Amino acid sequence: MKIMYFAWLKEHTGCSFEEMSIPDGVDTVGALIPHITCKSAGHKTALQNLDAVRVAVNRVYGDLATPIGDRDEIAFFPPVTGG
Repeated sequence: MKIMYFAWLKEHTGCSFEEMSIPDGVDTVGALIPHITCKSAGHKTALQNLDAVRVAVNRVYGDLATPIGDRDEIAFFPPVTGG
């Protein structure tokens, strides 16, 4: 799967995207989070406040209960505001 990070999440993780195989037993975005946060202190910081993070799976807005698979693209980004 491809995991993408935008804005301050990209700054904390140190990358705009990374590829990883889906861990055994992981079938939702929420189940994936612990595997991402253990990658580095920056990853943990980026995803520590999930109320301030939005997610999309294959370019469709989702949430922690959204199902994922090994060929999916998961994007994490801050809430978008207009003005």
